This record gives sequence, structure tokens and C-alpha cells, in this order.
Amino acid sequence: MNLLNEDQEQQLKEISKYLLQVRQEKGIRIEEVAAKTNIRLYFLQALDAGKFTELPEPVYVQGFIRRYADMLGLDGQALAKSFNLNAAPVITPEFHHEETEHIRKRPNIRIPLFVPFIVLIAGAAIALIYTLNPKLITQSFAKQDSAATKPVQTEPSPLTVAPPAATPDATVANLQNSTSSPITPPLNNSAIATPSPTPSTANNPNAPVAVTLELQGNSWVQVKADGKTEFVGELTKGQRRTWTAKKQLTVRSGNAGAVLISVNEKPAQILGANGRVKEVTYTPGVVSQ
Repeated sequence: MNLLNEDQEQQLKEISKYLLQVRQEKGIRIEEVAAKTNIRLYFLQALDAGKFTELPEPVYVQGFIRRYADMLGLDGQALAKSFNLNAAPVITPEFHHEETEHIRKRPNIRIPLFVPFIVLIAGAAIALIYTLNPKLITQSFAKQDSAATKPVQTEPSPLTVAPPAATPDATVANLQNSTSSPITPPLNNSAIATPSPTPSTANNPNAPVAVTLELQGNSWVQVKADGKTEFVGELTKGQRRTWTAKKQLTVRSGNAGAVLISVNEKPAQILGANGRVKEVTYTPGVVSQ
């Protein structure tokens, strides 16, 4: 029996495909993932093979995604949030009875009463520090951006070449000529040659492609530049990020309706529908979906 709705199946298909790709690129065996995450090998194999009818309830699947991604060195919390738990079908009592009984038999761990108070006080103190000093939030985001984003290439400004220095003989000759030759009036501004405008990147197929994302809401995003993964994680409402690539730049979003995308400084457009996963590839001359 399938416990996932249509949107959840589509999201899980994209996430499982990405996790399988990263695991294979790093040469990690699936048995090693099962040993380090305490996830049953049967569920991991079903997740990699796309057999979602073999998986338990969506809330446990979300936990599998987080532990699986953390083991591969990814942001498991952000990747797990991209899997929507809303509108899941009702679970029938007979499905995965064995797994449900195993979860129910877990030992109850009693936490001392003072521990939640300590955690609550620590959280309130951290929130107060960030509230009183908003610069800390800006600095933390700046550090994350500098670690995951390449600097945007800008065209160098034209260099001004200084005239060669006059030699002593040339200086004496100029002084002698100045006594006999009339003073030449200054040239008009209109006579000064102006450099021809540089063609824009939109008309130059050899120029790099630059893509800017502006978030209208929260969305999981993956960006690849020339086949290399440049960013993967969750972007929040109001964030603005730019990436460049020489040949090809691919953007994948778990919530396309929250992403405004601008290519080579053109007017921004919405990537797709709300709650939908969408992937778009851009090149200097062609945009393919």
C-alpha cells in the first residue's frame, strides 16, 4: 500500500535520486550507510530503487532522509524539510505491523526535569543576543554565502595608460619650441574619441551565463555550474543569490513557486508552480527545461 500522495512521491523521487548520486560519487556502499544511520537496509534499498510502497509512514521517511544526508556530509535538516508531510493518507492498521510494533516497543527514556529548563534558558539567551545585535545574523549569513558561492565575475574597468615620462633632452627642446611656436588652443570635448560600447552578454554566446535567484518564500535549492554542485540547501524568504557558469548552469527547486529567477540581468520570472519540484538548465545562448 502506498502511504504517499502524488506531491510527496514526486518530491521523494527527486530527493532519493540526489542522495543516490552523491553516495555513488563518494564511493560509499549502501551497507555502510545502513550501519552508520541505524536505518534498515531494506528501507534504504527501497528508497534508492524508487519502491516507495515498501516504505513506512512519511514521518519516518523524513527521518531516513535527514540521517542519510547527514551521513553523506550534506545538510540533512534542510533536505528533510523539503519533503512535505502534509496531506498524507490514513495508515491502515495492517500495514507494516511489524515495524509499528518495533517502534512502539522502544524503551521510554526519562529526561530529568531540569534539562528542558536549561535548554530553554540557553535558547532564550541566544535569541536575545541576536535580537540586540542584528549584525551577528548578517555575519553568519555572509560566512555561509562565501563558503558555498563563487564570486560573480565582473568586467574590468578600462585602464588609463599614462603618457611616457619626458627625458631631459625632450624637456629642453620643448622649452625652446615654446618661445617660437604659438600656443595651440585646447581641443573640444567633441573631438575626443569615445570607446565603442561593449556588447552585452545576452548577445555574446561565448560569454558566461549568470543566474540570480530571489526567494519569495522558503525552498530547497540545488545549483550546478558546469557539472559541479555549487550549492544545495534551503533558502529562506528574502534571500538573493547569484551564480555564474561558463557553459551550463542548472537550477533545481523543491518549491518552484517561491523562486524568482533572472538570467543575465533580464527581468525576473517565477520558476514554476507552488509546491512543485522543477529543474531548469541555462547556457549562454539556450535555455532548456
